[in-house]
Formats: sequence, C-alpha cells, structure tokens
Amino acid sequence: MNSHLAAQPQRPIIGVNACSQQLPSHHPFFIVGEKYVRAVLQGAGGLPWVIPALGDDLPIEQLLANIDGLLLTGSPSNIEPHHYAGAPSDPGTAHDPKRDATNLPLIRAALDAGVPLLGICRGFQEMNVAFGGTLHQKLHEVGRYIEHRENKDDPISRQYGQLAHQVEIVPGGLLSQIWPEVDVGVNSIHTQGVDQLAPGFRIEAQAPDGLVEAFSVPQASAFALAVQWHPEWQWHPDDGVGDFPFYRAILAAFGDACRARRQQRCVSL
Repeated sequence: MNSHLAAQPQRPIIGVNACSQQLPSHHPFFIVGEKYVRAVLQGAGGLPWVIPALGDDLPIEQLLANIDGLLLTGSPSNIEPHHYAGAPSDPGTAHDPKRDATNLPLIRAALDAGVPLLGICRGFQEMNVAFGGTLHQKLHEVGRYIEHRENKDDPISRQYGQLAHQVEIVPGGLLSQIWPEVDVGVNSIHTQGVDQLAPGFRIEAQAPDGLVEAFSVPQASAFALAVQWHPEWQWHPDDGVGDFPFYRAILAAFGDACRARRQQRCVSL
C-alpha cells in the first residue's frame, strides 16, 4: 500500500439527504445541492455520502451503522402538513413526499442510534416535525413576525449572502459553546417556521421577533443541532464571496462530533 495514502486520516462518513424531483427530461431524479456536499467535505471535514429518498425501501438500520453523521439539507419544497396536523397547503405549494417518507423516520432512528445530526432550513423543520412539533406555513401572514423571506429578484449571492437579521443565542446551550457572542447576524430565506417546538427540545437561538431560529435535542447522546438559516453558504474565506466565521464554527463543531462517532465505530468493529 502507498505509505502516503496509508498515513491519511480517515474522514467521517456523513450522510447528506437527497430530494426527489422530476426534471425537465420527465425522469425522476434524486438530487442534492453542491453547496451542502462541499460544506460536508470542506467545512465538516467529512466524506459526503448522498442518501436517496427511497422511503420504506431504504435500509435505515444498515445505513446508520455505516455513517458517522447526518446532514439534513434545505430545499424548495415544504413538508406535507398532514405530518404535523396542519391545514392543507395552498394549491401549487411544492412538496416532496418521498423525502418526507425518508427523512422523518430516518431522523428518529438516527437520534436513537447516536448519530450526530445537523439540520438546515427544511432539515431544521423536519427535525421539529419528526418529534411532534408543528410549523407555521406562512410566517408573513401570522402577523407578529418580521419578513423572513428573501427578495427573489436579488441575485442568489445576495439572497444567501446578506445578513438579514440578528439572532440571540441562548446562554448555556450547545450553540453558545460553539460561538461566544450572544448576538450574531444570519441570512434568512424561508417562508415557514416553527410554531410549536417539539417536546423536550431546547431553544438555542431566536430572531428579534421571537421566532425559534435554532434548537438542540438535550436528550440526544450525540450532537443534535438544527438551524433555520443557511450556514453552508459563504462559510469559507476562500470563496471570494464572503467570510462568515459563525457558519464555519457550526460546520466544524458538527465535523468534530462526526469524527468522534467514527472513532467509536472503529473501536467497536
């Protein structure tokens, strides 16, 4: 064996969930955004492993036995509201039932198995719904929240790159261990948000309007954090489009937890 290759540390295997979409070719595809894959590879220092949205056909137990972390991505689609006893969505609302059927049981099983979890945007909402929480489908119609949607006329770099509002980090939690400042700016690209937080979950950060923007799962045996913003965007100073050390710290902490999981798995093999 090449001695140089043998000396390389083994990266933790981090699952990245795929969405199910029918592209213009009329064929169904399992797809995942490149930014999430690169955030896992470069930000968390992991080996990305894309998980297809196969629903009940996915062998969850075998999957979780072979991964060291799970990143739940954002998506243009929304969780079907029947999963949280919500009112039917407006006509034309984008849904992804295959993703729902895959991720909701996968999240519950991952938490039970001690697999580190990081939920982003839709993934944040999925973690809440998976354990009995509910969602506001249209924050802008509730009447007590600031505007959390992006301006779709702006270029993508501005939609994701600008710091839309501050969040206040709750002292004593997981996020406060990752980042020392109480107030920090984040991007904001979402229409839906937490209504009722799942029982037992801990609020980690809130927007100025009181909306839950991050939570953790205190009963989890491993890292379990979800954020409503997008830390996978512009986290690296070499991107040339911005440098957000707060985002970088979240990915690094997740990666550390995944490496610890890998070490435990290697000992048990």
